[in-house]
Amino acid sequence: MAGKKQFDMDKALDAAMIQFWREGYADTSLDDLSRATGLNRSSLYSSFGDKDRLFLRCLDLYATRYGEKYEAALASAASDPVAAVRAFFDVTLERIADPELPDGCLIAQSAMAIPVLSPGVAAHAEQALDLQYSRLRTALKAGRLSDHDAETFAVHAAAVNQSLAVMSRAGASPAQLRSIVGVTIDALSQALRG
Repeated sequence: MAGKKQFDMDKALDAAMIQFWREGYADTSLDDLSRATGLNRSSLYSSFGDKDRLFLRCLDLYATRYGEKYEAALASAASDPVAAVRAFFDVTLERIADPELPDGCLIAQSAMAIPVLSPGVAAHAEQALDLQYSRLRTALKAGRLSDHDAETFAVHAAAVNQSLAVMSRAGASPAQLRSIVGVTIDALSQALRG
């Protein structure tokens, strides 16, 4: 049938997300995206727009996919904040350990690339990072931490979460990553006891 797209948009978007995740925004060319998705440049532009618009869609896909998992992990924060934060980190550690996925985190990579991103893409990357922080802050407030402590631990946990992605890319072992998480969990446990 004339005019009908002959490819799966979701699969193409997922392939583009993996390409950006693997190589980063600046190091991903349109040729790379074409190879990853199996689409020529013309099809990429007509389906997704320019590189910035495609990247924004990929960042949104990533944030939604893992954001839902983070939300589920933090759902028990009111009754057991320590277990909820541990489950939050488990989402990241499971993603890092998945051999089918690139190392690191698309949001962490995007945050590190903010100086070379267009203002609109940079703002979007900052929003994705802020969402993780606000998700943690809300859960920790529900978990009986004072506003100040919830704020402090949310910033810390978000920073630790992003550092796990960076450390995994740098070759840290699963045991090292778990020990990093352990320090944060121990500190949170102590704060809740205090």
